[in-house]
Amino acid sequence: MSEVQLFTPPEPQILRVATYNIHKGVQGLGPARRLEIHNLGLAVEQLDADIVCLQEVRKMNRKEEQYFDHWPNVPQAEYLAPEGYESVYLTNAYTKDGEHGNALLSRWPVIGYQHEDISDHRFEQRGLLHVELDINGKRVHSIVVHLGLIPGSRIRQIALLQRFIEREVPPNAPLVVAGDFNDWGNQIKRMLAGFGLFEFDETRGIATYPARLPIAQLDHIYVRGLTPLGLQVPKGRIWWRMSDHLPLIAEFRL
Repeated sequence: MSEVQLFTPPEPQILRVATYNIHKGVQGLGPARRLEIHNLGLAVEQLDADIVCLQEVRKMNRKEEQYFDHWPNVPQAEYLAPEGYESVYLTNAYTKDGEHGNALLSRWPVIGYQHEDISDHRFEQRGLLHVELDINGKRVHSIVVHLGLIPGSRIRQIALLQRFIEREVPPNAPLVVAGDFNDWGNQIKRMLAGFGLFEFDETRGIATYPARLPIAQLDHIYVRGLTPLGLQVPKGRIWWRMSDHLPLIAEFRL
């Protein structure tokens, strides 16, 4: 009599996503400012995320490069990518000394990427970074955002985001939208829910800003077509020294 082989279904895949505003890799003001990009490189590796969405990432800055002795000789996104990760960066803002924008670091292969300008007025240059990933044969779309400081700007930028998603992301494709939303209330959350984007909402008191004494959650990870499982924020002196924001980490079931 032959032995019966029991079939064990594969474990559902967990996708770990982090978002982090890195404050351009520098903390402090004037002569007291310090270079934190090297510590941030170690921190990003510790997050152990499949997808890391970064805001305020410098491609280059001539003034800071001259000021600090150990400024990396490659763009920050490339420098921060752990071994084996792909890095994608596109510029949002140009200044007299350089440029900065959003970045995405991925443990999974990048299929393609693009940038969309969502600036609302000439005093704030804002954009979104859209990256398509191949995660175990499944196409997953990820959008990194950094919204404006003015409430009316954020509302208009969410409307632009909605139109972009309708145009560029298939309705049945898993979608992650993460970043610094600069929203101190729930208006953006309600707007995103209106077109199917939700975040893990069973944890209270998740605050990411300001890093030293966090009182508000400005950073969020919203998804469509994925099941939110949990949310966490690393805390402690080592984290608040590196940026004015704390990182946010979320897990989802694919």
